[in-house]
Amino acid sequence: MGEEAVMDATEVIRHQNGSSNHQSLEFDIYPLNGYYFGSTNAIPFKDETLADRIQRKKSNYAAHGIRNCVEAVMLVELFKHPHLLLLQERNSIFKLPGGRLRPGESDIDGLKRKLASKLYVGENGDGAEWEVGECLGMWWRPDFETLLYPYLPPNVKSPKECTKLYLVKLPGSRKFIVPKNHKLLAVPLCQIPENHKTYGTIISGVPQLLSKFSFNMIGLE
Repeated sequence: MGEEAVMDATEVIRHQNGSSNHQSLEFDIYPLNGYYFGSTNAIPFKDETLADRIQRKKSNYAAHGIRNCVEAVMLVELFKHPHLLLLQERNSIFKLPGGRLRPGESDIDGLKRKLASKLYVGENGDGAEWEVGECLGMWWRPDFETLLYPYLPPNVKSPKECTKLYLVKLPGSRKFIVPKNHKLLAVPLCQIPENHKTYGTIISGVPQLLSKFSFNMIGLE
């Protein structure tokens, strides 16, 4: 087959989606060396058994209803490949930056607040520096003891938890300040799929959620 008959993958996407639609799916990511990583005071971990954690969730549900969480998907470039930023606790537990919303708090405001408190504190500490993009997906916990699902089972009328993943666009440079007992790691996106034993069900599904985007790696020749 001649070269003239081979269509570039980008052209395939453009023909399938239309040039204007393809443009909206481009996503800029910047080199890791443009970011500064520092540390601040450690945040105490909640040392509790599984039974204690479930009981705490039951108490919170009785007081506030469903537990709503928001988490950030942030990408950087390293070795010409996209990397996902993950927080690591106790040298073994990986998490996307984010956390639980306050009662009545919007997704965007809550995620900005969590990012400002866990990763970076600006002059006002209000999270205004963070650019939160589209919601990539939603995960549901039907009961206190079950795993999270990427859909809400039709027989579940009162789910106990909902976690939403949002794409957060990073500028070319930023200071990340994390607690001393946490690590902020850049993990190759290609190592995450189907690796739920290491990263958990939500994180291992992130690459598939990002498959519709064309990454534009800024600063690479």
